Amino acid sequence: MMNSENLNNLESLEIKSNAKNAIVLFSGGLDSSTVLKIALDEGYNVIPVSFFYNQRHQTEIDHAKKIIEYFKIKNHIIINLDFSQIKGSSLVDLKIDVPKNQIKLINSCNNNNDVNDNANDNKNNSIPITYVPARNTIFLSYAIAVGEVNNAGDIFIGVNWIDYSGYPDCRPEYILAFEQMANIATKVSVLGELEFKIHTPLISMGKKDIIKKAYEIGVPLELTHSCYDPINGLACGVCDSCILRKNGFIEAGIKDSTVYA
Repeated sequence: MMNSENLNNLESLEIKSNAKNAIVLFSGGLDSSTVLKIALDEGYNVIPVSFFYNQRHQTEIDHAKKIIEYFKIKNHIIINLDFSQIKGSSLVDLKIDVPKNQIKLINSCNNNNDVNDNANDNKNNSIPITYVPARNTIFLSYAIAVGEVNNAGDIFIGVNWIDYSGYPDCRPEYILAFEQMANIATKVSVLGELEFKIHTPLISMGKKDIIKKAYEIGVPLELTHSCYDPINGLACGVCDSCILRKNGFIEAGIKDSTVYA
């Protein structure tokens, strides 16, 4: 018997019956929310995939659910993993502190070069302890698995190579390599039934431009979450991700509605 939830899912898909399906890796953060809206605007039937992996900032799942509800998307998939057994990152090992004040907060009188200098300085440093071992590789592997059974060769991910924390799995060459792997490692690709394409619309954009884009296309910025180390559900304001977010809003000239602890 078909329950009401399944019926709603069918009704939501019928609205775009001629559209292609797309998997969107979705954390509820600023970047992934922007990518989600880009995929929607391009006419895809979006299947958002989020992960609960015992992350320190698991409040992001609550934000993801609110954004999914905001866009009235019915087929949100949340996958449970346990990175705490892997460790190696302050985002999954509570015994390791999240670095604070590693990036300088600019003020509204600074010019664009200050943001670029901050990002470049960070990029030249060693990979920070907030890097989660092989996270994007694991997430993308789940994405192509979901895509394989949902006839969805288009995979959207919000990786960024400009304003980022130095993670190796955000680089363009990594994305290209994974895409090539996906097209030789799956049944549907080997049989010629589906070709995987990984879309990275933000990969060459700075945080300022991502925020401007999000604002222009109607992303509910107030619902997004960026903080690595929230305090009672509120953004800490001093981790790398918080400061990159703050700097981006300052440079974009857009009000940051985030409530910081």
